[in-house]
Amino acid sequence: MIFNKQDEFWLVSMLKMTIVKNREVKADEYADLRKALTMIAGKWKLEILWLLYHRTHRFGELLRTIPGVTQHMLTRQLRELEADGLVTRKVFAEVPPRVEYSMTEATKALEPTIKSLMEWWQKFGKSAP
Repeated sequence: MIFNKQDEFWLVSMLKMTIVKNREVKADEYADLRKALTMIAGKWKLEILWLLYHRTHRFGELLRTIPGVTQHMLTRQLRELEADGLVTRKVFAEVPPRVEYSMTEATKALEPTIKSLMEWWQKFGKSAP
């Protein structure tokens, strides 16, 4: 039963969020999901975002903190994250030059998703074979 505009908005929103199961899924239905996952997927992107979630880092700090990443790959992943609007790069006019990387508001908005993934891992991931 709809009592006011807010109730109507809530009902419509909930109906749009409903996921119907046991049916054929068309590629265009999950195109946005694919795009979103592509932005954060990458061998080092999640580690970079996790570190930047806690504070701003310099390039060298990231390089030392992430085990196994090469300078080339870190540069590449940071450029992709910056191009996608998930990381900001600030260059200081100093000698030697100093570069700092920080999260953007778009990345900060991922916090509930990251927390949900962590909770999922605590509940199900540790028992996976």
